[in-house]
Amino acid sequence: MNTAGGLKHYHRTSSSLTYSYLISLPLLILYEVLIIISQPAGGIPVRLGAEMWIKQLMLFITGNTLLFTVLLVLVLGAFIFYKERKREIDWHPRYLLFMVAESVVWALVLAVIISNFVGFLFQFQAAGGGGVTRLQMLALSIGAGLYEELVFRVILVYGLIKAGELFFTNRRAVVTVSVIFAALVFSAVHYTGSMGDSFAWASFIFRFLFGLALNLLLVIRGFGIAACTHSLYDVILVLFLYDG
Repeated sequence: MNTAGGLKHYHRTSSSLTYSYLISLPLLILYEVLIIISQPAGGIPVRLGAEMWIKQLMLFITGNTLLFTVLLVLVLGAFIFYKERKREIDWHPRYLLFMVAESVVWALVLAVIISNFVGFLFQFQAAGGGGVTRLQMLALSIGAGLYEELVFRVILVYGLIKAGELFFTNRRAVVTVSVIFAALVFSAVHYTGSMGDSFAWASFIFRFLFGLALNLLLVIRGFGIAACTHSLYDVILVLFLYDG
C-alpha cells in the first residue's frame, strides 16, 4: 500500500465509530481508577460536571450508576460493532497508537495557536484549583476529554446538525452554524451554577476557540480524536502549568 493510500485508509478507519469506541475505553477506565485513588480519606468526591449530568439521568433508571455505566458501555460497543459490520473495519492495533500520536500533535497545535491568540490565558487556566490536588486534576483532565466531548460535541453538535437538517437543505451552513453555536454554549456553561467561574471575556474567548477547534475535529476526524485531543491538552496543562 502506498503512502497516500495508507494515510487515506488510516483517516477513514480511525474516524469510524469502532475506533472511536476503542480509543475511548482506556480514557474511561483510567479516569475511574485515578478518581478513586486520588480521593483523600473522608474528602468530598470530585467529579466532572458533564459526568454528573449523565449520572443524574442514570439515577432515574437505577441507583447503581457504576453497574449501569458498565452495561451501557457493553451495549454501546455491541451496537457499534453491529452497525459498522458491513463497513468491514480492519483491525489495526497500531492505528490506536497513531490516533494517540495524532491527538498529541493536535493538542500541542491548539495549545500554541490558542495561547498565542489569547495571550496570558494559560496562566489563567492553570491558576488555582479550589483545593483540588494535582492527581485529582489529572483525573479530571482525562475524564473531561470523554464526558465533555460526549455532551458538548456528540450530543450537542450532532443534535444541532440533525435538528438543522430538518428545516434547511444547505448542510454546510447547518454544520457551520452548529459548530459555532455549540462552542458558544460550551464556553458559557463554565460560568453557570454555584461552582461556575466569574465571567471574563479573556477566558470566554479562550474556551470558545477551544470548543470551536474540538467541534471541527469532531466533524472532520470523529469522536475518538476529539476526545483524545481534549484529554491530552488538559493533561499537558496540568503537568506543566497547574500550580495547585
